[in-house]
Amino acid sequence: MAKKEKSVDVYIAKSADFAKPILNHIRELVHKTCPDAEEKMKWSMPFFDYKGEMLCHMAAFKQHAVMSFWKASLMKDPILMANAQSEISMGHLGRLTSMKDLPSDKKIAAWIKEAMALNDKGIKVAKPKPAEKKELVVPDYFTKAISKNKKAKQVFDAFAYSHKKEYVQWITEAKTEETRNKRIASAIEMMAEGKSRNWKYKA
Repeated sequence: MAKKEKSVDVYIAKSADFAKPILNHIRELVHKTCPDAEEKMKWSMPFFDYKGEMLCHMAAFKQHAVMSFWKASLMKDPILMANAQSEISMGHLGRLTSMKDLPSDKKIAAWIKEAMALNDKGIKVAKPKPAEKKELVVPDYFTKAISKNKKAKQVFDAFAYSHKKEYVQWITEAKTEETRNKRIASAIEMMAEGKSRNWKYKA
């Protein structure tokens, strides 16, 4: 019997209308394929555990939903990792905006079974070695612009290295001065509101 959690019911109910049927379908398909799957909320997203390990998860954002497999990097189909590496997707099934975007039930079920087999065998995802943290070089023009907004400067100074790096890379990768200036203005506005560069992707 499917082990369902009320917290997941609440998550789906609060999701955008387009996402509700997608999340409900994924949920039912996971339980149908893996009857022993257990639901849990982790990192503000619904996860499905199997044999004490994470199997897959789903999430809904403002304009798209996703489904991802915890051990996708160990799975055979390269499309899973290719989808996850796409900036507009962030999920192993690609960007889901309607039921039509979902792969066939047969294909999803096959992926779920493959993920289950990895858990059955106790195969773990290798933890990457922590990269050496290089000193972040913040351009003078960005530092000066931030300094003009007290709140933005406080937030930027308090950010973790990774959040600072996201903003700096976004600004320095601008191909024209006009684009750079627009990004700086947007960055200051977001930081003044306490937001990280990728805040909109967080559930």
